[in-house]
Amino acid sequence: MPVEPPAPEFEPSTPVQYLPGVGAARAERLRRLGLRRAQDVLFFFPREHQFPPPPTRVDDLREGCPATFIGKITDAELVSRTPGKSLFAAIVENDSGAVRIVFFNQPFRAEQLIFDRIVRLSGSPKLAGLRWEFTHPKYELIEADEADAESPENKGEILPVYPLTECVKEYELRRLTRRVASVLAGGVKEVMPPSIRADASVRLREAGIELVGDLPGISTTLRDIHGPPSAEALTAARTRLIFQELFVMQLALAMRRTSLTGRLQAPAMPCTAKIRQRILRRFPFELTADQNRVIDEITREMGRQFPMNRLLQGDVGSGKTVVAIFAMMLAVASGHQATLMAPTEVLARQHYQTLSKILADSRVRIGLLCGSLTAAQRRETLEQIASGELDLIIGTQALVYDIDFHSLGLCVIDEQHKFGVRQRVRLREGGVDPHYLVMSATPIPRSVAMTQFGDVDLSTLREKPAGRGEVHTYLAVDSWRDRWWDFVRQRIAEGRQAYVVAPRVGNESVPRDPSTESPDDLDELTLLDEVEDVTSVSRTFENLRDNVLKEHRVELLHGRMKPEAKQDVMQRFADGEIDVLVSTTVIEVGVDVANATVMTILGGNRFGLAQLHQLRGRISRGVHAGYLCVFTDGEGSPEDSERLKVFEQTSDGFELAEADFRLRGPGDMLGRKQSGLAPLRIADLNRDIEILQVARTMAQELIDEDPGMQAEELAGLRDQVLRRYGDRLDLGDGA
Repeated sequence: MPVEPPAPEFEPSTPVQYLPGVGAARAERLRRLGLRRAQDVLFFFPREHQFPPPPTRVDDLREGCPATFIGKITDAELVSRTPGKSLFAAIVENDSGAVRIVFFNQPFRAEQLIFDRIVRLSGSPKLAGLRWEFTHPKYELIEADEADAESPENKGEILPVYPLTECVKEYELRRLTRRVASVLAGGVKEVMPPSIRADASVRLREAGIELVGDLPGISTTLRDIHGPPSAEALTAARTRLIFQELFVMQLALAMRRTSLTGRLQAPAMPCTAKIRQRILRRFPFELTADQNRVIDEITREMGRQFPMNRLLQGDVGSGKTVVAIFAMMLAVASGHQATLMAPTEVLARQHYQTLSKILADSRVRIGLLCGSLTAAQRRETLEQIASGELDLIIGTQALVYDIDFHSLGLCVIDEQHKFGVRQRVRLREGGVDPHYLVMSATPIPRSVAMTQFGDVDLSTLREKPAGRGEVHTYLAVDSWRDRWWDFVRQRIAEGRQAYVVAPRVGNESVPRDPSTESPDDLDELTLLDEVEDVTSVSRTFENLRDNVLKEHRVELLHGRMKPEAKQDVMQRFADGEIDVLVSTTVIEVGVDVANATVMTILGGNRFGLAQLHQLRGRISRGVHAGYLCVFTDGEGSPEDSERLKVFEQTSDGFELAEADFRLRGPGDMLGRKQSGLAPLRIADLNRDIEILQVARTMAQELIDEDPGMQAEELAGLRDQVLRRYGDRLDLGDGA
């Protein structure tokens, strides 16, 4: 009889406390890292790797050459001869001899480097008399078992560096992960067929990824990520894990795109040459080449019998609204209704006025639906929507609640990052499948577009209409204030208008009283994630009105005001009856007053790059040059300073988006999270953009060829896609 291999000492499901060398106390600390079972340890990937040289013996030290030395402190002395001047020296000794370490004017070292402690030193030694000396070396206090010459740390091996928590030591985690990988890695099921790994390897090298040979199998990958035998093996293992993580995500997004187009039906709205010309004649200006290109993309999709699902992104002032109006008029020309949802009533009313002006002498009937309507007005509007008496419906997120459309053909959502996914989905579940166009004036970094918005098609507007004035941006110091306010007065004297934006500081927020707010106010505050410091902006307003700009007409605007009050202020500002509008970021999107060309931002360190750029867009609406001055409140960090310098030097929103992504990383850049994508374990959207692009291309090709991933060799990969993203992206087994 063949001899059966011995049973493994533990299984993937073994609780972590029963793993070798762990125990109950250490298991509790490991649980803080999310490590509860053996398989959690196996898939707990290092955040980076170190390449330390092996420890050097005294006889092998060379002057000026970097070296590592491990030994015990056998003598230490702190000498202070004059105030503020000190010398700490210690002798570190092992079986090969002794070296001296020296620190000048750092007396606290005496509390750390004490007699009998074992220390690992790194630095470049020099010969001082007959003894080698390290001046200000890097050092690490270690335990006796870490000094073992056979440990990975002391053999010059590549060392994984893991995220740690209190009382969990790096060397302990290294030994645990290596042990778990040696036992369990061989039993992990391979889900990536060799053909996919080989194809990916070729494409990754073409994309500039340094890779020797093909991506390794999963067993080799897991052993090598925790204990790489070479730099080449480490690169291959990391690349395999990063590619697989991004590939699985992109497969899920591609399956969702295909599923939506296959399951849902939408009315076909072909755009004939006659209809196109009829719509274009409504605009009192020539469209840009970018606008015409995007209109072609949209009309091509609206002509099909399954829903368009498109994101239109463009820099501030690039004319996204014109494109949206074209799409809405196409829907009406095809006998269907269209709706435009805005995040605030101010913006909804502005869209309503723009459309009313463009369609003033047409038969198109436009309705406004927002929170400030009376109950009777809202009831009448809803009845007209249901009967088909209204063709275009403009409003706020009240539109997502139980509205019975007569024949909804197109839904346009302005400023998509202000809306949560749930609100958008609720509209889709209303018994109709409209075409779907969302707009964003916050340019999206490439990697975010391929992940957070990977299940939608993307159109981009970069070209701005001719005749827009240039905006000059200044990052100010406090001593500029008087000169700047003189400049503001000069511009007002020339007939221009100005904004002053105060920051939101949450700890001074005025308590909200729902009894005084309309439903639309509550939606607006929630979706804009506004916790406005009304106290701060009110103080700024009073100071400007009563002192700094007392000779001019100064008014206040903030999100806590009733909708009719906000609308009144905005209308008077648009009509030129107000010289200076003091506001919070409620003016961030959509406010369009061409004569307003000067903006002052206070507490600029409290704003993100995208928000600053959105605010700057408010003073680039007309032919006159714009001027923006950003003051800080003195509480900023070095990161704030770097961000503001980038903002001062860069006016392109797409460049700013990429810079913001580099500075802030792949966090929730767009405010509320836009999709239910699971967090990444090892991939980094900032660093791994080339791998992401390869993964996206290959995923779409695979789903185009086999939409349900039904091929036998894809079974494991399909299971992983559904397990990780099935519930999050509504991917059923029939997807």
